[in-house]
Amino acid sequence: MAFRKQLISAAAVCTLAVSAIAPEASAQQTTADGIRAENAVNRPERPYRPAGSSDPRDAGPHIARGFGKRDRRLVYVTLPGGSAGGQFSSEQNGVGIVVLDVDRNFEFVKRIPTWNVAASISPEEVSGVAASGATNMIYLATRGRLAAFDLATDQKVWEQTYDGTCCERPEVTPDGKTLVVGSDLKDFWYLINAQDGALKGKIQAPKSNFAHNMGLSADGKTVFMAPNGVTMTVGDVPSMKAIKTITFSDHIRPFVINHDATRVYANVNNLLGFEIADVKTGEVIKRIEAPAELWKAKWADVTQHFYGHACPSHGIALTPDESEIWVVDNINYGVLVYDNTGEWPVLKSSFPTTASADWITMGIGGQYAYLSSGDVVDVKSKKIVAQMRDEYGKQMHSEKLLEISFSNGKLVRTVSQFAEGIPSAVRARLARHGLTAQAK
Repeated sequence: MAFRKQLISAAAVCTLAVSAIAPEASAQQTTADGIRAENAVNRPERPYRPAGSSDPRDAGPHIARGFGKRDRRLVYVTLPGGSAGGQFSSEQNGVGIVVLDVDRNFEFVKRIPTWNVAASISPEEVSGVAASGATNMIYLATRGRLAAFDLATDQKVWEQTYDGTCCERPEVTPDGKTLVVGSDLKDFWYLINAQDGALKGKIQAPKSNFAHNMGLSADGKTVFMAPNGVTMTVGDVPSMKAIKTITFSDHIRPFVINHDATRVYANVNNLLGFEIADVKTGEVIKRIEAPAELWKAKWADVTQHFYGHACPSHGIALTPDESEIWVVDNINYGVLVYDNTGEWPVLKSSFPTTASADWITMGIGGQYAYLSSGDVVDVKSKKIVAQMRDEYGKQMHSEKLLEISFSNGKLVRTVSQFAEGIPSAVRARLARHGLTAQAK
């Protein structure tokens, strides 16, 4: 009997759903495995039983390829996708894409296999994710390869390594047909055919070596590449030429661009806050520092250790309508929210996170923000409303995820991994106040 139980346990997959969180919950009230302390007693890990189980608790969704024909709004979390600057093991949630259902309190739907990894080898960390409605594919980059998976079948369609120096941070042009992809810490971008993975060309950026983060304008014509250095290169996609550089005060970390690619908002080393660059002039025009009492003494204390990629702020986002700028606070483990409706951004509020958050992705319509701490935040209320958990109930810590809306199994809307301003959302906000984009 004991042997039979072991077999069932080993073959099982759990359907524990993502837990809802009380808005006032403290960032410290979690157990070792990430389950909130007040819920841990009521949330024991229970392996998922095979189809046909008579246990009434197994009435939840079964793991299956595809997801039927009804409209759905899902979050695709790629794994391993980050370790919160070393706070967590990058392997704790395994390998693959975990899919969660937004409309069902972010419950687990399925896990899509990606790479076959030997048990003795650490899996490759995902370095970027994008999706295309034109191809109905999701694209995963690692430092070593770029692969495309069919969103209807979950099957890998193609995989490429190119010249052996790929890949980072893919973005998709508005027509969904071209991927702009960073090299693996080199000094160029790739342009890739999104349908079959064929190489179209490269944009060289000799002043931005060790390229890492990237941004693509809403019209798909302008790309921004940030190195592990101070000089960002601006490239023209149609001509595949570098056209400008912007030099920041310190090494550039995550950044976002606004709806018309006229401004860059960038985290830089040794700053809790961000710098703003004017793309037309190529100059940094404003430095926004968080209040000194929040961070300067702590950051100057060499005896203290902070998670978050060795900088006070690693993570920045615009709400789709650009009314707010969200900035990760790796000193106090939270998020700073800036009002962005005036001449310059002004700090207006903050909220704690359940762990170090190193990335912010805004969901469809700006309803939710997804943090790499595993927290799902209601953008309007600034409250943590759920946590992203895998099929075993473990909180996921990934910097690389997307919210995708489907109709009849077809991608109809998605977001960028980089939380950039969206032209239609900005126009709608300004119109409500009788303004135009030029007036802001």
